[in-house]
Amino acid sequence: MPVVSLPPSLFGARTYMVGIKGTGMAALAEILVAAGVGVEGSDTEETFYTDEVLQSLGVTVHEGFSPANLPPAPDLVIYSAAYDPRTHPELLAAAERGVPLRSYTEALGDLSRLMPSVGIAGVHGKTTTAAMVAMIVRATGMPGIVLAGSALPDLGVRSTLVQGSEFFVAETCEYRRNFLSFSPSIIVVTSVEADHLDYFRDAEDVMRAFAEYVMRLPDGGELIYCADDAGARGLAAEVAAERPDVALTPYGVQASGDGAVTGVRGAPGELAFTLPSGSFSLHIPGRHNVLNAAAAILVADRLRTRYASQVVSEPGVSGTSGDGRQTVFADSARAAVASFRGTRRRSEVVGEAGGVLIMDDYAHHPTAITATLAGLREFYPHRRIVLDFMSHTYSRTEALLPEFARAVTAADVVILHDIYASARERYSGGVTGETLFREACRHSESVHYVPGVMDALPLAEGTVRPGDLFLTMGAGNNWQLGRALYDLLVARETVS
Repeated sequence: MPVVSLPPSLFGARTYMVGIKGTGMAALAEILVAAGVGVEGSDTEETFYTDEVLQSLGVTVHEGFSPANLPPAPDLVIYSAAYDPRTHPELLAAAERGVPLRSYTEALGDLSRLMPSVGIAGVHGKTTTAAMVAMIVRATGMPGIVLAGSALPDLGVRSTLVQGSEFFVAETCEYRRNFLSFSPSIIVVTSVEADHLDYFRDAEDVMRAFAEYVMRLPDGGELIYCADDAGARGLAAEVAAERPDVALTPYGVQASGDGAVTGVRGAPGELAFTLPSGSFSLHIPGRHNVLNAAAAILVADRLRTRYASQVVSEPGVSGTSGDGRQTVFADSARAAVASFRGTRRRSEVVGEAGGVLIMDDYAHHPTAITATLAGLREFYPHRRIVLDFMSHTYSRTEALLPEFARAVTAADVVILHDIYASARERYSGGVTGETLFREACRHSESVHYVPGVMDALPLAEGTVRPGDLFLTMGAGNNWQLGRALYDLLVARETVS
């Protein structure tokens, strides 16, 4: 693993991480280990995919929380946002000892101030965009760190690429204005609209948070924004009026300049598009991913201009310089985009059995649901889509109820469940999963309601037929149904 040079005074020689199995926390642990920092931590006994990652790093993980887990003299304790330092036993014990405490987002912010950084933000698309940047950085050999918000199959299910410490690219989240801890010189904004309505008042409140983030750019900073998204365009207009020192770079079909997307062509299994820098192809569904790819290519190009001398040379070519290096970079970036396989829970293929393709997707907002289903229609034009959707948070469901009902019924058959509650939410309204079911029935006759996720397995088995696409979708735990259905169909094939 490359050595990352970070001041030991920032993270200390020994760091303890509470909630270390979380995707972001495990990614941060990887960065710290690469820097030579001693890391251990704690989490619940539940098994996560990150257990394998942490084990490969040699990180000790205590299962369960107890003050006795703390090392004798930790230099720093970093904690997941899921845990409250006012009540968590390990965090209380650390504070009593005088050990500095940093939240995950604060620790990312600390890291962003050590090197040139890029923050990738947006209500939709930020994870995929960050992941694509990681793949291009890996392919071109640039000496930096990229952190995405989900596991990348191309990185062995890790969500972090560590190739040096000359720059840091990270997915940054708007929830609770967490991205305000980050200090980038470039910000990407993929989309801005109402979401996380258990925290934000409305769409305007969301916009204010993004504006505050972008206004923190230093003199000469850059905003790369999606010109096809109304919220991102409005944000850019506000920045133009108040911060003429910030460079504005649009991307998308409605953009001009080096982010202009043209010639988008969809075919089964492929999406092709063109930027001024060349032609590209994607092999994941969804035209929205063309926009994510365009943003990633722009970010990588900005990094290239700074680190061109350290970009890998074409095998067998020595002394490559100037245009030669640029050509090698363009070819490597094109290959990286074409080989990108997505991320965990973003149009993730679970498997195919009995002629049924089973996928899982994290989309949990009507806009993302609509875009994902449209992309799957184009990518798999001959498959019937059976959608199992579990709405996440009561407040979001209530605020966007008509939009959810219209979005999910774009599928051929829909199975709905109880709303997946969030520990962060206190809800006193009356919207339930059955409310969404009744609303969806206004748009389709092929909607079913089964409150419990696994109770829907017989229905799912009886509904799917060869040639179908069975899709679990949402930020809840209904992904388990797709895997159970896959196992059942595999067993049925074995018996027959």
